Amino acid sequence: MTVEGSTIKSRIKNLLRSPSIKLRRSKALNNKENLTNKVTLEKVLGITAFGNRALACDPRSGLVAYPAGCVVVLLNPKKNKQHHILNSSRKTITTLSFSPDGKFVVTGESGHMPAVRVWDVAERTQVAELQEHKYGISCVAFSPNSKYIVSVGYQHDMIINVWAWKKNIVVAANKVSSKVTAVSFSDDSNYFVTAGNRHVKFWYLDHTKSSKVNATVPLLGRSGLLGELRNNFFSDVACGKGRKASSTFCITSSGLLCEFNDKRLLDKWVELRTSQATSLSVTDDLIFCGCADGTVRAFSPVNLHFICTLPRPHCLGTDIATVVEAR
Repeated sequence: MTVEGSTIKSRIKNLLRSPSIKLRRSKALNNKENLTNKVTLEKVLGITAFGNRALACDPRSGLVAYPAGCVVVLLNPKKNKQHHILNSSRKTITTLSFSPDGKFVVTGESGHMPAVRVWDVAERTQVAELQEHKYGISCVAFSPNSKYIVSVGYQHDMIINVWAWKKNIVVAANKVSSKVTAVSFSDDSNYFVTAGNRHVKFWYLDHTKSSKVNATVPLLGRSGLLGELRNNFFSDVACGKGRKASSTFCITSSGLLCEFNDKRLLDKWVELRTSQATSLSVTDDLIFCGCADGTVRAFSPVNLHFICTLPRPHCLGTDIATVVEAR
């Protein structure tokens, strides 16, 4: 039996070594390579956004970016055409943001040892990478001067990094124990503000700019003075612009629009009259608040006076040619 067993094994080995088997294997590999070269991603249906930090728009080109798994979809809404950036790590993309000039997009991801990646929008290729988080990245943002990228980790990650991405070094870092869902830079790039669960904090970069050593320094942070609103969940934040550049605006998930003055004091707030508020956008002349049921309300940044509620988009499947009056 042993002789017969060894004979069968030797026959199988000889068979696997035969030229015909090798030829079949090489053909299968070539077919697989050819198929890979022929298959391209044409269109993505759906979105995997965990919050407003996973949706970005380039105001210069009008390009909209959002994640779908490990893919960044770059949508041109005017032409209804998509381009795609594929994350080579295959990790799920959780947050993204455009650079001020629209030439780059920065992404954060989840999973073990997630990376902050910078992509060239035109070439759709990766140009920089930073791995300083452990579990996941909740939000990322470019500074207005494009020198820095700030990345905030998940609550259990407990780290916030300021990255001089062109030099590929972390210039400042600190711990943050709260759940952070939003970040916004000041117009002069001197500080940024994070917001989240019972959390609004101002982080200052002045001392990092004066540092001559290429080493990470502690990031200086000061908490916002929340007063009687300290138990709220601050769902989004935006630093003021123009004559209101010294102010910072936040919204709470319960439906309040708040203003912090230049002393970090929350001294004004108004009700949005909604069951939930989720997003915020600030210009020189207007504040737009995204609320429940697709409602968008506009306010004045000067005095927080209500201006108007924007018309809602038509329902899917509606023939707009038959609509004769606004609703």
